Amino acid sequence: MGEPVRLYDDRFNTDPGGFYQRMRAEHGPVVPVLMEGDVPAWLVIGYRELHHVLSSPDVFARSSRRWNAWDRVPENWPLLPVLAPLPNLLSAEGEEHRRRTAAVNEALDGADPHELRTVLTRLADRLIDGFCASTGTDLRVQYAQRLPSLLLCWMYGLDDDRGEAVTTLMSTMFDAGPDSVRAHAEIVAEFTGLIAARRAEPGPDVVSRMIAHPADYGDEDLIAELVAIMGGAHQTTAEWIGNALRLMLTDDRFSASMAGARSSVGEALTEVLWEDSPSQMNAGRFAAHDVELDGKLIRKGDLVLLGFAAANKDPRLRVGGHDEGVRGNHAHLSFSHGEHSCPHAARGIAETMAVTAVEVLLDRLPDVELAIPAEQVRWRPSPWVRGVVSLPVTFTPTPPQGVH
Repeated sequence: MGEPVRLYDDRFNTDPGGFYQRMRAEHGPVVPVLMEGDVPAWLVIGYRELHHVLSSPDVFARSSRRWNAWDRVPENWPLLPVLAPLPNLLSAEGEEHRRRTAAVNEALDGADPHELRTVLTRLADRLIDGFCASTGTDLRVQYAQRLPSLLLCWMYGLDDDRGEAVTTLMSTMFDAGPDSVRAHAEIVAEFTGLIAARRAEPGPDVVSRMIAHPADYGDEDLIAELVAIMGGAHQTTAEWIGNALRLMLTDDRFSASMAGARSSVGEALTEVLWEDSPSQMNAGRFAAHDVELDGKLIRKGDLVLLGFAAANKDPRLRVGGHDEGVRGNHAHLSFSHGEHSCPHAARGIAETMAVTAVEVLLDRLPDVELAIPAEQVRWRPSPWVRGVVSLPVTFTPTPPQGVH
């Protein structure tokens, strides 16, 4: 077995495709890696191998309490917010996980689908009103990053200002930089106040429905659940929208017919989930006992990182080197797989957000074009999510619609 691969190598962010290719050549589909601080783990980048891990919760368990390397984690470790054992559906196992998943699905399903689309369209129009009279904007910062958060905050019952603050903190946490621990603490403080307000005065929102659910959430559990929902639904959906817009603005298959290109929106969104998955990597699973995976001995308690983006690009899926066979189907792993996959209600809301966001933008600004060469678009330095740093565009000014 070769030397472990350092995931904090700058090349991982600048050229992930090439980085994965080198990993495969040296290690195959299961790779020994070192995270920030040289904390060890395994990264699964093979599609079949990852599918097996996700389908075997009794062997590759979810709770990070099983981890055998906690003694190697430095103080204020930037990856702690995504690995700390929290009382939410992400860390739960067995019956506890099923109970929490049911509560989350029912709370999210409580939003009327027609009202959800109506509010989402209104919010999209309002954001576009903020820049459509100019000749250009940054679609990632001013649109893709803000729209999912605004909708989720409406679902939670938060006002726009508090929602914008939570959005910024979520991005900081997922960048896994020196301020990630502080950002997580501030999010917890915000949701603590929100829960207290909803216990005193319930409303027609996700938080109130979860408080009233028979799962009988305590405050600590409820805070952790709300952070998990917000992080999963907002962060990845924002990058999904941004990555799809980047694709449609830079690929001739889409950019040549941007105006009225509603028929291409679904194709672009599906292709992004294969080629530039917003869920780049996830932590993770923990071996319930010693187990062999692709000839590698994974010890009890070892951390197994889920390489969704790499697995979606497994060359064994591309028969004869062609991509057409995967781009048109939905067998990608970007929503995970198995009992710990994205809850069905959250997935449906994410798809509604992504489709509506792109369609409304194309309707309002049909001649939108990228303002820089495609090769100058940079990616965020995050090991967990994949999304552009910015997406500057130009367009013909149009008058605002006056949406509030």
